[in-house]
Amino acid sequence: MDYNYHTHTHRCSHASGTEEEYVKRAVENGIKYMGFSDHVPLRFSDGTESGYRVPVSDAKEYCREIKALAEKYKDKIDIKVGFEMEYYPEYFDKTIESVVEYGAEYLILGQHYTAPENIVVNQTISETDSVEDLCKYTSLVVSAMKTGVYTYVAHPDIFNFTGDVSLYKDEMRKICVASRELNVPLEINFLGIRDNRIYPKDLFWQIAGEEKSPVVFGFDAHDALNAFDGDSLKKAKALVEKYGLNYIGKPDLVLPEKNKRR
Repeated sequence: MDYNYHTHTHRCSHASGTEEEYVKRAVENGIKYMGFSDHVPLRFSDGTESGYRVPVSDAKEYCREIKALAEKYKDKIDIKVGFEMEYYPEYFDKTIESVVEYGAEYLILGQHYTAPENIVVNQTISETDSVEDLCKYTSLVVSAMKTGVYTYVAHPDIFNFTGDVSLYKDEMRKICVASRELNVPLEINFLGIRDNRIYPKDLFWQIAGEEKSPVVFGFDAHDALNAFDGDSLKKAKALVEKYGLNYIGKPDLVLPEKNKRR
């Protein structure tokens, strides 16, 4: 594995280390293509901001700093700057305009909530048997893929549904089919592996294997050590083998300014 486009920074308030420490760790372990994709800044209609995102006031500096590192290390590694971004229809156009203005070079979808977090409390990783929330999650992810602005879907198996398994399978199959038909890859997330989270979820990846959805890997690094994660890489490869996944390797980056549509 010589790429990773899922990397956070201290600016989101739940990661540590300097950006350059992440780059050095990646270079030392043979990563040739690297992307920083911290949580996208978003100011809600009530004027508030979420505490787990890059503050709006830091967004341009975040992009400038990553691009400066890209220039400094250009002979050793190809570095891009982007964001991990939810799909909230009511904020979509405004957010795309903002990330283009900041200088983002790609986006990945990370649907951590089924509605803007200033009006909901529970994350999609929280246990729930709500059929309404499961279907809404599916709808948001599929709609996001259809916009054409996302390079891939991060942790697509994050929704922690405790209800009817057959319903869960039907909904996740919709995501996997859309991934294949729209050619938007699904990410096996290494943070989930190393933290023993509910994802990667075997049932989801079984379906992804059946549907031949394109699959990529992402370190989801929140500290410099995990800018390369060899132990999780072994487990991810085993998952690919187990379910015959359509692992495509390094994804092609989607430039948001060329695909601004709904």
